[in-house]
Amino acid sequence: MITAGLDIGSCTIELVVLDEDRPIFTRRSETSFDYPEQVRALLSETEYDRILVTGYGRHLVAREFGMGHVTEIKAHAAGVHHLVPEARTILDIGGQDTKVISLDKQGKVTAFEMNDRCSAGTGRFFEVMAQALACRIGELGDLALSGADRLRISSMCTVFAETEVVALRARGEAPEDVAHAVVVSVVYRVSSMIRRVGLREKAVFCGGVARNKAVVQILAQELGCGLFVPEAPDFTGAMGAAILARGS
Repeated sequence: MITAGLDIGSCTIELVVLDEDRPIFTRRSETSFDYPEQVRALLSETEYDRILVTGYGRHLVAREFGMGHVTEIKAHAAGVHHLVPEARTILDIGGQDTKVISLDKQGKVTAFEMNDRCSAGTGRFFEVMAQALACRIGELGDLALSGADRLRISSMCTVFAETEVVALRARGEAPEDVAHAVVVSVVYRVSSMIRRVGLREKAVFCGGVARNKAVVQILAQELGCGLFVPEAPDFTGAMGAAILARGS
């Protein structure tokens, strides 16, 4: 059976098509205003027997195309368990929300916490901070790793944090030190969420922010354990939806 999974995120859309356990087609595109039309174009490039959709836009797409849908929590749990069966803790930081999920040996969700009420610490937060530091989002991690741990960003509100970053740069602070402070502020917030849910190894970090080397390294140091980052960390939700489509 060929199954497909769609993850409609606030910033990107991912599509994964599986032939049993083997990915045979993957696509990723930035989310536009008319994302149902994007979905139509993506699906025209492949074929499948069953499909499930997840992500923040799942309800609209499910109605538009008559698809089944699944929560992001279940989709990420299924995707990570498929890729890393020994995973017990999942951290997913996407464009607009952060999720921490605890799994049992069978990959079932035992606890979770989700922050979707503000963009603090998400991909959007890092986009704004990169703009304030006049660097590309993909360069922010390396910039932060080259900085010293000597500054602090006190606010996690994106607007106020941006104001702090601009003020620090205006007084002559090195951009790498400010970038390091930005990452540390996010790490403190995320590590608190993880501890509330309960840190259990093996811990897997997925979502687009998992590509930020500084977040991975500094968070691992704060937690005192290693973090496994999948090869394609932003595809785990779509992967999980494709896996769950088998039983839909």
